[in-house]
Amino acid sequence: MTPLLGLALLLAVVRAPPAADSSSAQHASDVDRRGDQAMGFSHQQTAHHFTLTRDGGRISAAALSADDFQTRDAIRGHMGHIAAAFRAGNFEMPMFIHGRIPPGVKTMKRLRHRIAFVAEDTERGAQVVIRTTDPDALAAIHAFLRFQISDHRTGDATSVQD
Repeated sequence: MTPLLGLALLLAVVRAPPAADSSSAQHASDVDRRGDQAMGFSHQQTAHHFTLTRDGGRISAAALSADDFQTRDAIRGHMGHIAAAFRAGNFEMPMFIHGRIPPGVKTMKRLRHRIAFVAEDTERGAQVVIRTTDPDALAAIHAFLRFQISDHRTGDATSVQD
């Protein structure tokens, strides 16, 4: 290798951003874009949260603006759709949004008859309350919610909250 070629390779390595950083940024951008498409509302106009509970957890979204009734109503429709889909064992939307099968999904599908998925309206949006008494289903729900917290970058607690 010539000294000039060695220097060119060294400069290319020094200037190139780390692959993990760029792929992480691209994945986050893809999750946001596919999420907006699938959910029918913008993640930038909402607060999306995931909460682990002793008997399952909650998926919630709320319009940031109290007078954004269009987003509030879109959230309510989305959460109703999600609750019904999950009850039927259909987890296609989270798989589409995240570009892979989230942890816990296979078990949640298999044990869906032991899990309650209930949509509830909130002041600025809605939530899906997920409950079970089955320990395997509970572990799967918690794995699924922890993945959501991480992949959506919500900063929510990954421990049981209530």
